[in-house]
Amino acid sequence: MYSNENFINREISWLSFNERVLQEAKDPNTPLFERIRFIGIFSNNLDEFFRVRVATVRRMVDIGKDEENLLGNFTPRELHDKIQSIVYEQQEKVQQIFKDILAELNENDIFIVNEKDLSREQGIFVKKYFYEKVLPNLVPIMLSKKNKFPYLRDRSVYLAVKLMKKSDPSDFAYSLIRIPGRSVSRFFVLPKEGKKTYVMLLDDVIRYCFDDLFFYFDYDMYEAYTIKMTRDAELDIDDDISKSFIEKMSNSLKKRKKGKPVRLIYDREIPKDMLDFILKKMKLDDKENAVPGGRYHNRKDFMSFPEIGKKRHYYTKLPPFTHKDLPPHTSILRVLRRKDVMLHYPYQTFNHFIDFLREAAIDPQVKEIGITIYRVAPASRVVNALLNAVRNGKNVTVVIELQARFDEEANIMWSNKLQEEGANVINGVPGMKVHSKLAWVKRDEEDGYRNYAYIGTGNFHEGTAKVYADDGLLTADPRLADEVEKLFGFFKQNYQHYNYKHLVVSPFFMRDVFTENIEREIELAKAGKNAWMVLKMNSLIDPGMMVKLYKAAKAGVKIDLIVRGIFGLQIDRKKLSENINAISIVDKYLEHSRIFLFGNDGDEKMYISSADWMPRNLNRRIEVACPVYDENIREELKEMLKIQLRDNTKARILDPELQNRYNKPSLEETYRAQEDYYNYIKKRHHTVMKIYHNPRCTKSRAGLQYLEERGFDLEIIKYLNTGLSEADLREIVEKSGKKPFELVRTQEADYKEKYKGKELSDDEWIKVLVENPKLLQRPIVVNGNRAVLANPPEVVEEII
Repeated sequence: MYSNENFINREISWLSFNERVLQEAKDPNTPLFERIRFIGIFSNNLDEFFRVRVATVRRMVDIGKDEENLLGNFTPRELHDKIQSIVYEQQEKVQQIFKDILAELNENDIFIVNEKDLSREQGIFVKKYFYEKVLPNLVPIMLSKKNKFPYLRDRSVYLAVKLMKKSDPSDFAYSLIRIPGRSVSRFFVLPKEGKKTYVMLLDDVIRYCFDDLFFYFDYDMYEAYTIKMTRDAELDIDDDISKSFIEKMSNSLKKRKKGKPVRLIYDREIPKDMLDFILKKMKLDDKENAVPGGRYHNRKDFMSFPEIGKKRHYYTKLPPFTHKDLPPHTSILRVLRRKDVMLHYPYQTFNHFIDFLREAAIDPQVKEIGITIYRVAPASRVVNALLNAVRNGKNVTVVIELQARFDEEANIMWSNKLQEEGANVINGVPGMKVHSKLAWVKRDEEDGYRNYAYIGTGNFHEGTAKVYADDGLLTADPRLADEVEKLFGFFKQNYQHYNYKHLVVSPFFMRDVFTENIEREIELAKAGKNAWMVLKMNSLIDPGMMVKLYKAAKAGVKIDLIVRGIFGLQIDRKKLSENINAISIVDKYLEHSRIFLFGNDGDEKMYISSADWMPRNLNRRIEVACPVYDENIREELKEMLKIQLRDNTKARILDPELQNRYNKPSLEETYRAQEDYYNYIKKRHHTVMKIYHNPRCTKSRAGLQYLEERGFDLEIIKYLNTGLSEADLREIVEKSGKKPFELVRTQEADYKEKYKGKELSDDEWIKVLVENPKLLQRPIVVNGNRAVLANPPEVVEEII
C-alpha cells in the first residue's frame, strides 16, 4: 500500500538508535562507570531485538511473506542479511570501546583480571569464594557424539570446556557449564592491594577452579569458551476454549523458554573442531545463526557493575523533589478539587502517585479505585496500596495486561495475588493490549460522586520512574476524570462503547484525531497562516501518519520532531528538509514521554499520550491521549519541548543516512536538555523553607521538630551565631505582613532596660533587631514569598 513512499526500515532505524546508545559508551565525556553501564544497555537492547524483531524477520524469511511494518526497499531475506551485517560492525565497535574502557579503568587503579592474572594470595581468596558461593550452583554436563545435546537456556551464558591431557592431546572430552549469573553476581571484587582495586568476572572464577570441578577425571589441561543462545520470544497462545487465558499464557511462557534459536554467539577464539561439534549437535547453520563474539557474553550484566568508582566516575545525582502543590502531609484529593497537578519523572518524586493511591485506599468516602497495569516493580508499592484498598473495603478494579512482553510471568503472579485478596481483576481486552496508563478514584461527596484520575505516559513502576523521563497528570477535572470512569466501564463490559469528547482513545479514533490536527495545520499553511507542530514520541513508524507528515511538510507546515528510537521518515528531499527538523536525545535518562503540540492558528492544542505513532499503538492497543487544559502545565511542557529542541550535547539529527551527527554543536553555549529541564522544574517547584532558629529556645526547637517530622527541606539559620542583616529583616517583614515592632521579644530584659516606652520608626526598630538579634521573636519560618512566626508550630500550615 505504501510501496511508493520513501521510508526507513523499522529494524534498520532501531539499530541506528542502539548505535546512539553505543555512542554514549564511547563518548569520553560520559563518566567512566556510566560508559560501562551503556555497554550493558546496548547489549540488553540487542538481546531483546534478536528475540523479537530478528525472530520476526526470520519467520518472514521462512514463510516468504511480508508484514505491515516491513518498510524500505528490502525483501525479508535482504533485510535479514543487512541486520546481520550492521550487528557484526557494531559488535566490532563494542570490542574496541570495551578495550578503551579497560585501559581507562587501569589508569584509575581499577583492574579487571582473569584466571591467569591472580597472585597466590588472590588465588586463595578466589578458591574460598568458589567453594562457598559458586560451586553449589554448578552442574557440568559432559558432551558426547552419542548423547543428545543439552537444551541451552535463552540468554544464559555457558562455558564450552575442552578437557585434555598434556601427555596425550588426542585424548580429550567436551563439557558444558551454565554460568549462574542470577544466583551469583557476575562480578567478584577482590581485596584491595594498596590503591589498586581488582574485579574478576564469574566466568574466570570458574575457569580458575576447573581442577576443583573436574577432579573426577584424568585430564590436566582445560580450555573454555563462552557461548550464548538467543531464542524467539514470540508467544504461541493456543485456542483451547476449555482453558482460562491465564492457563494459556502460562503454557505459552513455558514454550517460549524453548523457542526457536535465533542467534548463537560464540567466542571467536573457540577451536574449529569444538564449534563444528556444537553447531552440528544443535543442528544450526553456522552462516545463519552463529555469530562470532568476544571472550565474554551477556554484557547486559554490566548495567550492574560494582560501584567501586570515585564520585567523578558517575553522573551527578539529580535527586527528585516534591511538587510545590503537594508538600508533605497534604491531602492530594483536596488539592485536585482545586487544580490539576502534572508530575514530571524522574525530576519529581513518584511517591506522589503512591500517596494518591494510599490516600484513596484509606479515605472512607472513596468507594471505588481502578488502575491499568502493564509493568510494575518486583516489590510493587503500587500493588501494595491496591491490596490495602481491598482490605479497607474498597471496590478495586485492576486491568492487568498479561501480554506485556517479558513481564508476563510477573503480571500473572500479581493477577493471582490481587484476585486472592478480592480485587476485580480484568486480564486485558480480547484482541487488544491495554497499554494506557490510567488510575481512577470514585469518591462520595456532598453533591454526589466525584471522579479523580491519573493519566500518564509511563508505567506505574517506582523503579523505572527514577530513570524514565515521563509525565503524569493528576486531575479531578470532570471533562477528563469522568471519561476515565467511562473507560473503566468499557474494560468491565467490552460491549459498552462511549463517545469521548476529551480523551483520545485508540484504536477507536486516536488516528482520526491526530490526522484532523495535521490536516488543520495543512489548511492554515495553504491559507498563508503560521502553521506548525511539535511532536515528541519514542517511535514514529506508522505509514499512514508518516504520509500525513510528508503532506504537511510539502504544504509548508513547520514540523519539529523529537523521536528517541525508531524513525521512518526520509527527510532529505528539498521541501521536506526545509520544513521538518528531527532529533533524537539519548542521555542519562530514557526519554519516554509522548507530547503532541499543534499551533491551531494561535489556539494551541496539546496532548500527552501513552501511544507512539506505530501501527500496533494506533490499530491494536487501548491507548489514551489526554488534552492538557491547565495553562501552567502547558507552559511547563512547552518549555520542555523548547529545551529539548535546542539541546546540542545529547541530541542527534535524524537523517536518511543514519549518521547520528550531533545537533548544531556550539562552542559558545552548551545546552543539555535533561539537566536544563531538571533545573527549570526545580526552580518552579522546589522550595526550601528557611527557619530562623535558636537551639536554646524551647519554642524554636518545637517549631523545627514540627517541620522536620513533616519532611520539609530546610535551611536552618542560627541567627544568634551568624547575625541578622537588614535585608533579612526587611524580607521577614515584607513576607509576614507584620510591623517590625511585632517581631520584638518585649519580655527580654534588654528590651525593658533600653527600649520599653520608646516610640521608634519601622526603620529604627529594624536597626535595633540587627544590633540585638536575641530580641527577634522565634522561630520565624519563610516559605517562598510568605513568612510566619511559627508559635505554636501549627501556624506554619498557613504558609504551605
